[in-house]
Amino acid sequence: MAKRGNGDGTYYKRPDGRWEAKLTLPNGARKSVYGRTRADAKAKAAELMRRSDQGLDVLSREQTLAEFLERWLADVAARRVRPSTRESYERVIRVRILPALGKTKLSAVTPLQLQALYSRLLDKGLAPASVVRTHAILHGAFRQAVRWNILPRNPADAASPPSIPRQEMRALTRDQVMSLIDTAPDPVMKTLYAVAATAGLRRGELLGLKWPDVDFARGTMVVQRTAHRIRGEGIVYGEPKTNAARRSIRLGSFVLELLRKHRASQLEHRLKAGPAWQETGVIFTSLYGTPLEAARVSRIFQRDLANAGLPRVRFHDLRHTAATLLIEQGVPIKAVQSTLGHSTIATTMDVYAHLTPAMQESVAEAIDRLFGAGAT
Repeated sequence: MAKRGNGDGTYYKRPDGRWEAKLTLPNGARKSVYGRTRADAKAKAAELMRRSDQGLDVLSREQTLAEFLERWLADVAARRVRPSTRESYERVIRVRILPALGKTKLSAVTPLQLQALYSRLLDKGLAPASVVRTHAILHGAFRQAVRWNILPRNPADAASPPSIPRQEMRALTRDQVMSLIDTAPDPVMKTLYAVAATAGLRRGELLGLKWPDVDFARGTMVVQRTAHRIRGEGIVYGEPKTNAARRSIRLGSFVLELLRKHRASQLEHRLKAGPAWQETGVIFTSLYGTPLEAARVSRIFQRDLANAGLPRVRFHDLRHTAATLLIEQGVPIKAVQSTLGHSTIATTMDVYAHLTPAMQESVAEAIDRLFGAGAT
């Protein structure tokens, strides 16, 4: 038999022995909660009404974390970030978060659970920077849940991601860059290394370059897109990382000559390939015109470093190399910032302008010019 509480809904004892409380929320929606006893059902009904009175979306709090993150990716992340970033969010959620917390109710996720997740990821060998990225994604998703009135507070606020050790960025010297270019067996990679180590482009920017971006008469190159592989879509082209990343760069005659030779060689391969050639207009391609894959470029780079007897560095360190070599040659830091496409000069100073022996020597020489070598 149905029993009505004191203005707090209608209660039924179900055939399975549980008690059900049927409520009409202030927005007119009907909602049921269940308990092992009438007292349990009444307590849950009171909590439901309390949340409704606070303006929280009580109809959504029972969804799992997996369900919520799927909605957040589609409705929020996909409209705020580049496709490649959205794809990386999806991968982090699928691989790192859902196996541990995917079936947990969104409303039940606690800071302690998040802290335990971070510890497990670190114990598995994940880099601290990757765990911090996982935390950032969760924090952003929970922040949206608060804005949507699904959660009263952000559980990630009380969880502490690990600190990230400052990673020393390494640069190749001018002679090492020339050795890499001279010994690389693939002419395409020779040219790619030359552009990367002198113009400081990011890997995605390099692989997104097309021939109309190069003005041989003026000696310039325009960066206006990036290339990334998206799961299920292949290689896609997107906007540069920031507004400052959309830039025009002056190229040296050495690099321009390599680009001219590469363009002539690519045209020859196009004729040889015939119908098998896939015209994309991309500068750095395979023998059949298809864009180079970022992962493949990095593998070849490591092989070419080893063959040249050079230290193992990341492909991104060619960007650091470009900045360091420019600064060593006395190029104003503001010009280096523009070349690299940084939004602020502070980023350039903080990340790329580390002192090298050559720069330290220039400081000593400048002091000697000011005060004299023999001043006492």
